[in-house]
Parts: sequence; C-alpha cells; structure tokens
Amino acid sequence: MPYPIFYDVEQTFETSQLDDIAQTVDTVFASFDSSSVKQNARIGITVGSRGIDRIVPLLQAVVRNLKIMGLRPFIIPSMGSHGGSTAEGQTAILAKLGITEESAGCPIVSSIETVSLGTLNEGAEVFVAKDALEADYIFVMNRVKPHTLFHGEVESGLCKMLAIGLGKPRGADNLHNFPLEQVIKPAALRILENITLLAGLAVVENAVEQLHSIRLCTPEDIVKTDSALLSVSSALLPRIPVDSLDLLIIDEMGKNISGTGMDTNVIGTWRRMAGERKPEYKTLVVLNLTPQSQGNAHGIGMADLIPQRLADSIDPTATYANSLTTGVWASGRLPITLPTDKAVIDAALAKAPEHIRAVRITNTLSLQHFWATEAVLDDLAMAGSTIHLPCSHPLEFDDAGTLQPFYKLPDKT
Repeated sequence: MPYPIFYDVEQTFETSQLDDIAQTVDTVFASFDSSSVKQNARIGITVGSRGIDRIVPLLQAVVRNLKIMGLRPFIIPSMGSHGGSTAEGQTAILAKLGITEESAGCPIVSSIETVSLGTLNEGAEVFVAKDALEADYIFVMNRVKPHTLFHGEVESGLCKMLAIGLGKPRGADNLHNFPLEQVIKPAALRILENITLLAGLAVVENAVEQLHSIRLCTPEDIVKTDSALLSVSSALLPRIPVDSLDLLIIDEMGKNISGTGMDTNVIGTWRRMAGERKPEYKTLVVLNLTPQSQGNAHGIGMADLIPQRLADSIDPTATYANSLTTGVWASGRLPITLPTDKAVIDAALAKAPEHIRAVRITNTLSLQHFWATEAVLDDLAMAGSTIHLPCSHPLEFDDAGTLQPFYKLPDKT
C-alpha cells in the first residue's frame, strides 16, 4: 500500500533553565530562618525514583546547606512500591540515578518498614516510613508536574512524595485503592501531623526536562506551593498542538519517559481512565520499550497496535506488579500484536482515510521535533509550529520490516 509522506515539524518551547544549581540552592536556603533548628539533629531527605534533571548536584547542594545548619542529613528512598518493593531494590534505583552515599555526601537509610497513622474520612489507611517518624526532621524534595492518572488541586509534587513516596509499598498500594485526587492531600496532611517537617523543596522542569525553577517552602505552605507550581509546570508541559489525528506513531515508550510509559497528558487521559476524548488520536501505535524500563511496560495497554519485538521485550512480572499497585488493570494488557513494524503500520493505515492526519514522535517527552502528514500542517502552522516543507520523508522499512529511524532536521548553521 502507498505510505503517506511526512514533513519535519519544529515547536518552540519555553526552555529557560537554571545554570548554577548550587548557587540557586544556596540562594533559596539563605532566606530560611534556621535559628530554632536543633543542632546535631538527624534529618531525612526524601529522594524518589524519577530522574530529575541534575539530581546529584541538586542533592549535594541540599545536603551541604543542611550540614551548614548543624544538621546530620540522611537519605530516605521515597518511592512507594518501586524497586520491587524491597529496601535493596530502592537503594539500587538511587544508584542508577547516580545517588550513592559517596556522591550525596550522607548516608542512605533504606527500609520498607512503615507505621499506620489511622484511616482518613475517605476510607484510606495512611502509612508512613518508620525511618521518617524516628528522624528529628524531614526535608521533603520532589519535582512538581501534572500526573498521568488524575487531576486535582495537587498532583505529582511534595504532597505525593509525602503520601505515596514516604508511604513505602504498603502506603502506596493502599492509597492506590482510592481515587488519588481525593486522598493525596489529606494523606499528606495526616503525615505532616506526625512528622517534624523542616521544609520542602519543589522543583519544576521546562519542556526539555531541564531545571526551570526551585522553590523552598515552609511546612504550612506545602499544599499552596504544590498547587501554584502545578500551574507553572502544566503551562511548560510539551504537547502535540493538535487535538485530532487518525494515527499517532510513537517510536518508544518507557518508565524513564513517564510512569505510564507514555504521558497521558500528551496522548489523552481517556486512554487510561474515563473522560473526554481530547485529544482524540484514533489509533496509537507504539514500536519499542526503552532499555531503561527493564521490561516494565506498565501503560502498554493504552496502545492499539504493537510489533512482536516490543511484546518480546516485556517482563510480565515487573509490568503486572506496577499495574496491580495502581489498580489500573488495563495498563498491563497486551494490545494487538503483529509480527513487524510494517505489519503494524499497514494495519493502521488500512483503516485510515486517504488524506490521513498522522504524526510520528520519538516519545511523549521529545516533542520539539516530530513528523506530520500534509493534512495536519495547516493546523500545526496555526498553532505556531515551524514546518520544514523541503524535508519530506516516506515511511521506510528494512528487510525485516523494521521502521527506519527519524531523519535529522537540517543544520540551521
């Protein structure tokens, strides 16, 4: 069958970033009143499993400033049930992020032991890490961004780090049995009543995953900071600037890209949960699972068609464990699987109109450059995208039926 011609498209995002992380952290700490801080007290720093931009120098600067205050910092791996729900697995995840006792300059205390803090009005039992309760202080640190599963006053951020991250496997599993938009905030507030929080450090990344801003906040301002920075992060989030497509081809999905492999804020939250079908991308093709996912293809159920190569790379144990924790069973289901990329694309095109509205992206994070068919170009131009008309590409496959990689945009120099 004839394959549509694609054109290079370029989006311009807000890409301002913090250049000197250490200096920025020093500046925000300079405004912190530490006069009442107990000297030589132990303070646990929450560190999650997501790859925040320049997390090692960011953490080093935090540790250094806490030591200047006269505190004894240590790291509490705060990632719910990630790392196979084991203390060793969570320490291993930090190591993969470059975070070790040597690089951070303080101990890592990893345990999955928790204490119950009772039941919320919503019915959810709240758990918190025993290490957090025993520490003199806690310093909560996390990235703020829109969540892929729910939308609310607070989403991914400091409150989620407290409620899910510090909840360890038991707390994370339990809260995921309830609507997260209803229990994250009250669970975080319950934990704040039982620990001594020194402060929170919230970070926001720009559209290309570089540190955009950092804010230090008091315990009283945790919710307000989460909510305010969520609006900032949402405005910076990269998206495909059209709401209607016949076909979206995603070259790769993975845990290093999104907790759901593909950001539902890009492909449509309705693919993961009920809701308005906007954006409406009728057929979703996914071709590869990133090596960093280590076989965890949680979110694969949102795709419509995949090649056998992707199916073969899935570790069912890791995938099912993730899907069981979230309670979204469909996220672990296998889509229609065909022998090759070519067979997958052929099947998608067979049900598409002649003047197909199609886009091909690398993944849901890399949206500065992508390909689009002619039927989409006018909409993209109206949205402010730059269309490189001289750069046209057919879909090409090798002898094994594997779709060939993107061609690079022309050198602007």
